This record gives sequence, C-alpha cells and structure tokens, in this order.
Amino acid sequence: MKIALIFAMRAEAQPVIDYYGLEEQKGFFSPLPTKLYRDSCDSVFLILNGVDHDRDLIGCEAAAITTQVAIQRLQPDLVISCGTCGGWQRYGARVGQAYIADGVMFHDRRVPGDNEWDTQGMGNYPVWEGSQQLAEKLHLPMGKVTTGSSFDLTAEEDAFIDQNGGRLKEMEGAAVAFVCSLYHVPVMLIKAVTNLRDKCDDQIDDFQKNMKQATASLLNACHGVLSELS
Repeated sequence: MKIALIFAMRAEAQPVIDYYGLEEQKGFFSPLPTKLYRDSCDSVFLILNGVDHDRDLIGCEAAAITTQVAIQRLQPDLVISCGTCGGWQRYGARVGQAYIADGVMFHDRRVPGDNEWDTQGMGNYPVWEGSQQLAEKLHLPMGKVTTGSSFDLTAEEDAFIDQNGGRLKEMEGAAVAFVCSLYHVPVMLIKAVTNLRDKCDDQIDDFQKNMKQATASLLNACHGVLSELS
C-alpha cells in the first residue's frame, strides 16, 4: 500500500521524518513550495505544504493544493491528514492525546440558501473504512474533526461544532478530505491535541507550549498505523 502523509507544519512532521529517516526530494513539486520526503522503499511519502516568508503554510488553501499535487504525482492508495488540533475537555480530550477521526467537516463555511448549498458547505466527508478497526487495535480514541480557516473560534462556530458532533478543531483536515473525495482516494485523519478550547484563555500559548508533547504522541500514532498497514 502506497501511503501519503500530509502535514502542514514542520514541527508536526519532523519527528516522523527523523524516526523513519525520510529523505527530502528537492524540487519534486517545483515551482510549488510543497516538499516531499520519502523512504527508501517508496511506500511511505510525507508531504509538507511548504513555507512562505519562513512561516509554515497552514490552512485550507495550502492543504488542498498539497493534496491535489500529491495525488496527481504520487497516486497513493491512502492519504492521511496528520497534525495537531484543539479539543474540548468536556468531551474527554486531554493534551497530548492522539485521535483517529471518525468523520470530518468544515465548521466556518456558512452558506445561506437551500439544503444543498448548506450540505456542500459543511462537507461531512467520509473517512477510510479501515479507520475504526485501526483505532480499536491501537487503543486510540476516535472523534469527529472540524476544520476552519482561523485558529480562533467564534461563539457561533463553537455552537455549530457542538450541534454537529465535532470533537477536534483544526485548519486542514476537511480540505484534504474534500480533494480526496474528488479523486476517489480514501482519506484518514490522525490528530493530536495541543490545546483545550474550554480550559485555557491563551490558546496560542498552550498550542506552542504543548507542541512537543503532542507531536510525540502524533509520531506514536503514525508509527502504529503505518506498522499495521505495512
């Protein structure tokens, strides 16, 4: 099975790159800033959105472009959106916990009109059917991932997430899943919690402070998934 791991941030991806000894293939996606790292067997591909002005390209637009070129150039059997996220203590989330998604949607695309536009705006994309079995085997919790274009969260978005069963909030997953749905490529999401949305007032401080703990957990989850799939 050929697997493509999609990451937004270097800090999220570096533990995986180091652990597997993945080598960068410079210029593979040129002229895009997207970066490719691969193993010697060409079975695991790690793709980073790249940087602009020395800052990681985060968010839906970068994730969508990265996913499209990864699918076109690498033709993976499975795409995995990997990264960090926020969670809610009231739903059992804790800092450093890794999750496998049981669903993914957008939480900030408000489209007035009929139900069809609203359905398209939310997305609610299916995840790979093997996700639950892997989560059970690896003893990882599952939760619905919701994606938006901002790190912060409005009260309206918070309520929308709650009403639709969201448990983990981040900025790329639904965009990755959207592109995968167009190309009919299965998608899976592995996310690790850096900040608790209903506990701390300074979310960005918690995000930065807990990044190392979360990425260590993310590496363990990725390693478990890749071991099972290989």
